[in-house]
Amino acid sequence: MSTAQPTPTAAPAPTIDSGVEVPTPADGEAWVVGAVILNDHGKAFAQRRGPQRRLFPGCWDIVGGHVEPGESLLEALAREVEEETGWRVRRVRRLLGVTSWTGDDGDGKRHEADWLVEVEGDLDRPALEWSKHSAYDWFGPEDLPRLMENRAPEDVLIHDLIATALRGEEDGTGNVSDEP
Repeated sequence: MSTAQPTPTAAPAPTIDSGVEVPTPADGEAWVVGAVILNDHGKAFAQRRGPQRRLFPGCWDIVGGHVEPGESLLEALAREVEEETGWRVRRVRRLLGVTSWTGDDGDGKRHEADWLVEVEGDLDRPALEWSKHSAYDWFGPEDLPRLMENRAPEDVLIHDLIATALRGEEDGTGNVSDEP
């Protein structure tokens, strides 16, 4: 009688649209990744960081996090989406931007790459990490001011990423438009 357990099958790798840029981190750089996820109504998912979080407590944020040693940026993106929502990245549509910032946690400069992605899973029931996040919601153009709750006026990264992704959906191309 065999006691061997079946080997779990890995999730299929996401489709990466033609022309999607993936930055190449330099040795020693700290990177974070983020995913803007849109539902069938063209609204963007955001989750409110818990009040106990070191960085950006009580702020709305996109799905994402730190790149672990040995991980590629897109591997980290897929891992973070699954960890934070239970969803799986199906398609990477577009690089929304790359930026650098320094948090107030003493961990130094970070580089951040953010993509517009499509996921599979029950979008009505994200498996939120409730120990890290206190709420979630879907944001349309009319909801963008809420993304600035508990943020300094100059801290516009999350607002601008979601606004850019929504503009790309509104122009009917699915591409991110640089025009207001």
